[in-house]
Amino acid sequence: MTNTAALNKLAIIGVGLIGGSFALALRKAGLVKHIIGVGRSPQNMQCALERGVIDEIAADIASALQHADLVFLAMPVGQTAHIMAQIAPYLHANTLLTDAGSTKQDVIAAARHHLPLQNRHHFVPGHPIAGTEHSGAQAAQADLYRNKHVILTPLPETGADAIERVSQLWQACGAQVSQMPAGEHDHVLAATSHLPHILAFTMMNHLNHSTNHPENLLRFAGSGLRDFTRIASSSPEMWRDICLANREALLKQIDAYQNELSALQEMLKNNDGDALEQAFSQARGVRENWLKSKG
Repeated sequence: MTNTAALNKLAIIGVGLIGGSFALALRKAGLVKHIIGVGRSPQNMQCALERGVIDEIAADIASALQHADLVFLAMPVGQTAHIMAQIAPYLHANTLLTDAGSTKQDVIAAARHHLPLQNRHHFVPGHPIAGTEHSGAQAAQADLYRNKHVILTPLPETGADAIERVSQLWQACGAQVSQMPAGEHDHVLAATSHLPHILAFTMMNHLNHSTNHPENLLRFAGSGLRDFTRIASSSPEMWRDICLANREALLKQIDAYQNELSALQEMLKNNDGDALEQAFSQARGVRENWLKSKG
């Protein structure tokens, strides 16, 4: 990415795991000169400053956006419309704007409602498929996006130059960049990310509700449960917003999953060992092929 010009000023709204890691990755790549952060939590913003994630805590939106080359929206998706309404009066005509929201159709709808056409020319909706169960600026890491996928879902009016510039910056973070329609993105992520998070949260609630002494039950849980439910340690606020934003696609995935679970329930009721083994073998084959394809 030696041909990628450095940003003079990067403004990050939401300096948590995702926004902070983007800042650290670009800093490591030598592609940003000054990073200013906007956030709700003074403690988190001070942590970001002390860790060198940002160079400055913004006094307000107006000062954060003044002379910014790129504005990166990395707050929970439920805040997107509110933040876009706030930044619209202060966005310069040629300022690049991108986001990291886990849903895209709602983000694009907010952009169409709040941003003038000139700003939408420079808006590149995006979603890095990366993260951990930890949150906040203290969790940010420069290598979070290395060899991870980033999906861009440009609007029809998004300029080719803006798409190329944002793509280059993500590639400088070590990411593999793809493009797809927003609706396809939301369908795919409902199945592969949003549903698994719901299952992890639900499993922990199930274990808690299934006994008066969940601590005794969990005392004997092994690494399988820990691995399966790791993502239940994720931010409840963030996942509330994601689920509501992608509600229709997620409801379809829940229905489909319940059908699979009902089929398995019937196999157990019928004491059908052959069917169980066949189902498990099919699942293992799908997973092993997926892992091979990832190298």
